[in-house]
Amino acid sequence: MRILGVDPGTATTGYGVIESEDDEITLIDYGALVSPARSPIGERLSYIYNGLLEVISRFQPEAVAIEEPFVAKNVRSALAVGRAQAMAILAAASSGIPSYEYTPAQVKQRVADYGASSKEQIQEMVRLQLGLSEVPQPSDAADALAIAICHLREMHISSLLTE
Repeated sequence: MRILGVDPGTATTGYGVIESEDDEITLIDYGALVSPARSPIGERLSYIYNGLLEVISRFQPEAVAIEEPFVAKNVRSALAVGRAQAMAILAAASSGIPSYEYTPAQVKQRVADYGASSKEQIQEMVRLQLGLSEVPQPSDAADALAIAICHLREMHISSLLTE
């Protein structure tokens, strides 16, 4: 199964593509879509949407896993991330691919087996699980790979429960 993970943001949207076969996870690609600085929100969202369509077209994932915004203190920031999240959902739907959403705590739990892991711990687990010599950069891309791994683990657990 090929999965596209997306870490949405209106300034930078990270993406990561992994493939899984027989409990083996392979890194396909990762990167970040960096919106033009100081551009209006409509232009940023269009850039994210079109960039994700290009990534989907290039790598043909079977699923898109997207992180939900974390709403703690900064509601304004969460709303901005929600807009970018909507672009990822729309890009998946426009391409006929199912999308799945995960909270930051779910991602931490599935990737590191601990829902309160630090960002650095998660990135190190991504590095280890993908057999990389260093943590993927930028951090948005490493986070997107964690989201893809989270979806893979979630699908594995669901299949075990339905057997």
